[in-house]
Amino acid sequence: MIRPNQNSRGGFTLIEVMLAVGLLTLGMTAVLGLFTFGAALSQAAVLKTQSAHLVEAITQELPGRLFPLGPDGIPALPEDLRDLPVPGDERLHYHATATPIDGGPLAEDGGPLEFLVRVEVFFTQQGVRKAHTFQTRLLREQTFAERLRRRLDRPQRP
Repeated sequence: MIRPNQNSRGGFTLIEVMLAVGLLTLGMTAVLGLFTFGAALSQAAVLKTQSAHLVEAITQELPGRLFPLGPDGIPALPEDLRDLPVPGDERLHYHATATPIDGGPLAEDGGPLEFLVRVEVFFTQQGVRKAHTFQTRLLREQTFAERLRRRLDRPQRP
């Protein structure tokens, strides 16, 4: 009968331990990389949502500012807007320019009715001034709020 060596002990060799630590490090690096990637995607989604809200706020404000009412109650031709604060975030400013769309419909006064409006939103990030640009189409007409105000201010007929 063969007897086991009394000096041998159970356990892991140094090479096995180093290999296990290496595999653990590789796995943890991959998992941490996924967390970093997920956090960056989450931040990008938040920024896109905020910018969509800002664009909506600017777009709601544009008709009243670009097409002020003339003395006859007809909206005037647009004037360029420069360095206006963005509603809801005073750190941001925007410029807006309106260009008539060729061949488009005409307004009551014979002028163009439809305009392509280019808006540049400016902000400062890490000391550098940056801008984002978007375009929208607007009609040269009274805003709903202006039409409602005029209707309410008009004296009632007997």
